[in-house]
Amino acid sequence: MHVDEAISSRKSVRRFLPTPVSADVVRHILEVAARAPSGNNVQPWRVYVVGGECRDKLCGAIVEAASGDPDRHQPEYAYYPTSWFEPCLERRRRCGFGLYAALGIARDDKDARQRQMLRNYTFFDAPVGLIVTLDRRLNTGSFMDVGMFIQNILVAARAQGLHTCAQAAFAWFHKIAREHLPMAASEMLLCGIALGHEDPEAPENAFITERADLSEFASFHGCDVTARSDAA
Repeated sequence: MHVDEAISSRKSVRRFLPTPVSADVVRHILEVAARAPSGNNVQPWRVYVVGGECRDKLCGAIVEAASGDPDRHQPEYAYYPTSWFEPCLERRRRCGFGLYAALGIARDDKDARQRQMLRNYTFFDAPVGLIVTLDRRLNTGSFMDVGMFIQNILVAARAQGLHTCAQAAFAWFHKIAREHLPMAASEMLLCGIALGHEDPEAPENAFITERADLSEFASFHGCDVTARSDAA
């Protein structure tokens, strides 16, 4: 798969088939992803790959915690702003409304929304889950490094014919994860990643978020953007 196709066909899949993914394929994806750039080659990421009984126990414990007293659990970093603003607010709303519309869940159906939210913690039924951490002693720049590493995982997975869903939702339950994984005290849980084969019949997988036009986020200075070389 050409890298352009891998990037453009990447999407957040929220229902996976039970089809197994071999450890060799996961190992290959991570080895490729580790070529991500990082400042001074620090390579600040760490990954815990969970499957089988380990995955089931971790997911069960987090679902129980999220169902019982979720407010007791908070992430160790702020993913979203405390005060939303445009155009981010409208994009967020369209994302949420679009997903629930695809699932046929009404805006006032709190129970159905909660059930869908809890599916995050089963990795949306994917047979393989990844837990990504960062050493808290590092600084903000390392978040960028890990972000590039995570993107590499998502793209490398597509090159293997697989799909993913990056899930910050796991960051809220780092205390539960520590009970099941050998995470050092210095490690901060950043996100989970569901990895597997897409269920093509699932309506939620047909929902794909739009992207802003190039003119909305990029400006060109001192170069002629109308000219294209023969190689372009």
